[in-house]
Amino acid sequence: MLELAILGLLQESPMHGYELRKELTAKLGAIRAAISYGSLYPTLRRLQAAGCIAEAAETPADAEDVPALTSRRGRVVYKITAEGKERFAELIAQVGPETYDDTGFGVHFAFFARTDQATRLRILEGRRRKIEERREGLRDVLGRAAERLDAYTLELQRHGLDACEREVRWLEELIANERSGRAPGDDLSTTSDDLGTPREPRDN
Repeated sequence: MLELAILGLLQESPMHGYELRKELTAKLGAIRAAISYGSLYPTLRRLQAAGCIAEAAETPADAEDVPALTSRRGRVVYKITAEGKERFAELIAQVGPETYDDTGFGVHFAFFARTDQATRLRILEGRRRKIEERREGLRDVLGRAAERLDAYTLELQRHGLDACEREVRWLEELIANERSGRAPGDDLSTTSDDLGTPREPRDN
C-alpha cells in the first residue's frame, strides 16, 4: 500500500523523501500509524530500480524546504515516470481482501478521485461486508460474554460496535451516491462525515 501512496503523491508533484513523509501523514490521516515510515526509503529505492520513479534536479528553493539536519537521501527530489504512472493505474484498479482492511481501504479511498466508478463501488461494497462481519462478531461477544466482562472492557466492546454501525451507515451512503452518480457532499441535506455523524446543511 505504501507503493500506491507514494506513486499517487508523486503524480501531484515531485517531492523530497522528507516531503513525501509529511504528505503521507496529511493524506492518510488516521491510518498513517499503520504505515511503517522505516520502509519509506527502501520502497523509494525499489520503485527507482523498477523505473517507476526517478531523481529530479533539485532547485535552491527545494533545498530550503528541507531541514538542514535531514540526510542527503531526504534531499533527493523524486518524480514519477511513465512506467510509474502505469504502475499506479494497475495498483489503483486492484480489488481484493487487502483493499477492504483498514490500511488498504484508507489508502485506496485517499485516491478515489483517480479511481473509476466501478472499482470504487466494488471496494466500498467489500469494505461494507468486512465491517458488517466485524460488527456481527462484536455483537456475538457482547451477547455471549457480557456478564463475564468488566465494565471497562464491556464499554470498549460497545464503543467498537458503535464505530462499526456508524461506518456501515457511512459506507451505505457512499455506495448509494456511487450508484446514483453523485459525488460525496452533493446532497445538501443532512449527510454523514467519515465517522457517520450528521452534518448540518451547508449554506447556499
